[in-house]
Amino acid sequence: MLDTIAIQKLIPHRYPFLLVDRILEIEDGKRIVGTKNVTTNEPFFQGHFPGRPLMPGVLVVEALAQTAGVLFFHSKPEMVGRAFFFTGIDGVRFRRPIVPGDTIRLEINILAMKRGFFKMSASASVDGVMAVEGELSAMVMEAPEPA
Repeated sequence: MLDTIAIQKLIPHRYPFLLVDRILEIEDGKRIVGTKNVTTNEPFFQGHFPGRPLMPGVLVVEALAQTAGVLFFHSKPEMVGRAFFFTGIDGVRFRRPIVPGDTIRLEINILAMKRGFFKMSASASVDGVMAVEGELSAMVMEAPEPA
């Protein structure tokens, strides 16, 4: 199990854009399960939407991508410090809204890995009910220089 401090040693994301709170299961190079606790004070709820707060679907996909990044860098610690970029988002379906108070279960399974390119199945569920699912692809490369 990895907590937020351990996660931040692997990926560069920080509040308010760190979207994975804990890793529950990890099989290096194969799969990972993490969680995100959605609270009412998330900054995006101020405008999405007042009176009916919903977590933006793109941020759920980002949480899945961050979880995938944790899997990659935990599996290959010598690569920590490089950048993990999306190269594709395929067949993603949004099946259930995510609201304050939900705990999202984030699951990634590697489908293919070749020369720094990855294809993975990704799913996010709440209380056993599928919220988001699809396939993501990403690549690892040198991190860009700060502006």
